[in-house]
Amino acid sequence: MGTFEIRDLDPRLKARLNIRATRNGRSMEDEAADIIRQALSAEPASGQTLVEVARAAVQSFGGVDLELPQRGPIREPPDFGS
Repeated sequence: MGTFEIRDLDPRLKARLNIRATRNGRSMEDEAADIIRQALSAEPASGQTLVEVARAAVQSFGGVDLELPQRGPIREPPDFGS
């Protein structure tokens, strides 16, 4: 197994890692390796946007054709100065 070094680790984070390792009866190195292993073994994100997920969720209900209203000219902004 290879080794690597983590530099400039926040001392508070290092202390939390030490506490967690002690609680689990492991060295800090073993605890860090387990954290990395768990994080990387998790299922990756689907890569879909929210719109794609929503479309896929309602696709089985069929489509809806909406008639868009005609756009008119932009109104003048109100004058609050007078």
